[in-house]
Amino acid sequence: MIDLMLAWLTDPANWTGSDGVPVRTLEHVVYSLVTLAVACAIAVPAGLWIGHTGRGTFIVAGIANGLRALPTLGLLVLFVLIIAPLIGNDLAFVIPSLVALVVLGVPPVLSGTYAGIQNVDPAARDAAYGVGMSGRQVLWRVELPCALPLMFSGLRSATLQIIATATIAAYVSLGGLGRYIIDGQATHDFPQMLAGAVLVAVLALLADLLIAGVQRITVSRGLTGRYRRTAADPPSAGPVAGGAGSEGDRVLDPV
Repeated sequence: MIDLMLAWLTDPANWTGSDGVPVRTLEHVVYSLVTLAVACAIAVPAGLWIGHTGRGTFIVAGIANGLRALPTLGLLVLFVLIIAPLIGNDLAFVIPSLVALVVLGVPPVLSGTYAGIQNVDPAARDAAYGVGMSGRQVLWRVELPCALPLMFSGLRSATLQIIATATIAAYVSLGGLGRYIIDGQATHDFPQMLAGAVLVAVLALLADLLIAGVQRITVSRGLTGRYRRTAADPPSAGPVAGGAGSEGDRVLDPV
C-alpha cells in the first residue's frame, strides 16, 4: 500500500490541473486561514476580557468545553440543511463549512487566551498598578506579553484541529485535500485516500512549525527560559544575602 501511495504522489498527473495537489492544497489553506482568522477575532477579545476582569470564567469554560464535544460533521450537515435553502449558490456550502470549523477553533484559542492572562504573576500586575498604569495599560503592556506562551499554545492547537478537520469540506462537494479522501473512498482508491491523509498531516506539521517559529521570535526569552547567564556575562551588583560579597557569590538573575 505504501508503494502505491508513493506512486500516486509521484505521478505528475496528480500535480496538474484543477484537481492537482497544489490547487487542492491552496484551497485547504484558504479554508483554514479564514476559519482561524474568524475564530481568533471572536476568541481573543473575549479571552482578554475574561482573563483581565475575571468575570464569566466558569460560564465560558463550560461553553468552551461543550463546543469541544460537538461533532463537527454533524454540525456541518445541520448548517447545510438550515442555510442551503436560503442561498442559491456555492456559499450555501462554504458558509456552513466555515461555521462548523469556527465552532471547532474557538475553544482552544479562548481557553489559551484567558488562561494566559489569569496566570500572569500577581506581583507583576501589582507592580504595574503601583507605578500608575491604568487597567488598559496593564492588560496590553504586562498581561498580554506574559500570556503569549499560553495564547500561542491555544493557537497551535486550534490550527492543527482546523487543518485536520477541514477535510470535511469535501463532504459537501467543496475543495481542499479532503477531496482525495472522499473521492478515494467513493471509488475504493485506497492509495489516493492514504496520500490525501499524508498531505493533510504534512500541511498541519508545516503550519505548526511556522507558528512555533513566530512564537520563538515574538515571546520574550525571559518567559520561555531560553536565556541563562553564562560565566562570561557580568554578574549582578548585589551580593548574596549573608554571603561574603565576593564575585563568585553574586546572584546571577535571568533576564
